[in-house]
Amino acid sequence: MTKSALITGITGQDGAYLAKLLLDKGYKVHGLVARRSSDSRWRLREMGVEADIVYLDGDMADACSVQRAVIKSAPDEVYNLAAQSFVAASWDQPVTTGIVDGLGVTHLLEAIRQFSPHTRFYQASTSEMFGLIQAEQQDENTPFYPRSPYGVAKLYGHWITVNYRESFNLHASSGILFNHESPLRGIEFVTRKVTDAAARIKQGKQQELALGNIDAKRDWGFAGDYVEAMWLMLQQDKPDDFVVATGVTTTVREMCRIAFDHVGLNYRDYVKIDPAFFRPAEVEVLLGNPAKAQRVLGWKPKTDLDTLIRMMMDADMKRVAKE
Repeated sequence: MTKSALITGITGQDGAYLAKLLLDKGYKVHGLVARRSSDSRWRLREMGVEADIVYLDGDMADACSVQRAVIKSAPDEVYNLAAQSFVAASWDQPVTTGIVDGLGVTHLLEAIRQFSPHTRFYQASTSEMFGLIQAEQQDENTPFYPRSPYGVAKLYGHWITVNYRESFNLHASSGILFNHESPLRGIEFVTRKVTDAAARIKQGKQQELALGNIDAKRDWGFAGDYVEAMWLMLQQDKPDDFVVATGVTTTVREMCRIAFDHVGLNYRDYVKIDPAFFRPAEVEVLLGNPAKAQRVLGWKPKTDLDTLIRMMMDADMKRVAKE
C-alpha cells in the first residue's frame, strides 16, 4: 500500500530534498504551503518534483488549517520542517518566530493526537538549542542553553514533542540537526552568502563580502544526506531523539577559503568584517556527536565540507553567469 506523507515547510531547502527522497520511495507526498504572492516553489522545480506534490493551503500559526491538512492528507508520516529558520531575523521578529517555531508545533501535534494518532511525527529541532555549549561535543544528553529567540522557540518545539510522545504515546521523534547546506540554501545564510559572493566577485559583479564573526565554528553537512536521517527516524519501532551531524567543526574563515580557492581567489582580499553582522549573543562553537544516529539508525554523512562547498560554488557560478 502506498504511504502518505505530509511535509510542512516543503518549499524550503530540506523540504525539497525530503520530497524527492519520499517520492523516489513511492510515497504520496502532501505539502503544507502558506499562501504567498512570490514564487515559493522554485526549489521543488530544481529537484524536478513540483508537479508530483499535492499542495494544501495552510499556516502553522492557524490551528484550523493545520487540522484540515492532517485530515485531508491522512498521513502515515508527518515531517514538520516549517520554521522561521534564519537566526538573525529572530531578534527582529521574536514573536513571529515563537508562534511558528514553537506554538505551530503544538498545533500539529494536537491535530495528530485528535485526528490521526497512528501517524508518525518528525520534528526538526536544531543545534542552536545548545547555544552556549555545556560540553565540548554535543549529543542527545547535553544540556540546552539557547542564545537567540530562534533557539528558544525551537527548544519549546523540541520539548513539546517529547511531552506529546510521553503523554499520549505518539510516535514522535526529533532530529537535532546541526548546520546543513546545499545549493538550495537561502541566500541569507552564511554558506550561500559566501558562495554567491565568491561567484559574483569572480565574474566582476561584486567587489567585496561583508561578514561578522568569521572565527565562529560550525559543524556543516549536506542537506541531502540529512533528510535520509529524518526518514530513518520514522522507520524505527521506537520514537526517540537523535543528533544529526558530521562530528567535524570548521570556522567560517576556513569555509570562505574553500569557496574562494575554488575560483582561484584569496578570500583575504575580499572578505571584510562588519560589526553589524555580529549576533547580540554569539554562539562561538557547535560540534555534534552523531554516534547514536550511526548506531541506531545506521546513518552516516556522505558529503564532506570541501565537496559540499565546491558543489555550491559550481551552482552559484552557473546561476550568476546567467544573470
